[in-house]
Amino acid sequence: GRFRRGGAGTRGGSAMAAGRSPPTFLLLGAAGGGKSLLVRPGGPGRARGGRGARPHPAVPVPVPVPQVGTNLTDLRLPRRVTVRELGGCMGPIWPSYYSECSALLFVVDASNPTQLSSSCIQLLSVLSAAPLASVPVLVLFNKIDLPCYMSLVEMKSLFRMQDVVACATQPITMLETSARDGTGLAEVLQWLRSALREPC
Repeated sequence: GRFRRGGAGTRGGSAMAAGRSPPTFLLLGAAGGGKSLLVRPGGPGRARGGRGARPHPAVPVPVPVPQVGTNLTDLRLPRRVTVRELGGCMGPIWPSYYSECSALLFVVDASNPTQLSSSCIQLLSVLSAAPLASVPVLVLFNKIDLPCYMSLVEMKSLFRMQDVVACATQPITMLETSARDGTGLAEVLQWLRSALREPC
């Protein structure tokens, strides 16, 4: 389950040589939610320590730059998939990528209450898109390592997730994560593997 980062011209590999692209998972969410850190190769918390493993205190954690544009990351689950991360500022053109989407990850900053309303609107817009009507969705409440984060219960209530799940046509899963210290990433990988087994 190691993440490998690539640019828009990601190496095609055997799947491209065979004329068949790997499945594409979309990684969406408002700017500053922690999407880039989730797919950073060898990032913090990916040591064998597992859940909550922290980097050595003497090793500075790089500050991610907000993603402007799109970035491709290869994942081995062990089947190869491509994760397409779209910057939060690209929200107006997200729909142009929906048709190639096999699964969707939507990241919410659980430490930023001022961003919740816009994130909720974005999520509802994504869920109502016709090309994504049957695509499995993972909502990640990220940055739970920060002291000001809101719990999963609070986030579900503020997002009215019970109503959202009841009205949505997609199967929706929710997880708490910290891309910085690795909490919840094992569960994310488990969900990604199960999404690959979903019938198309």
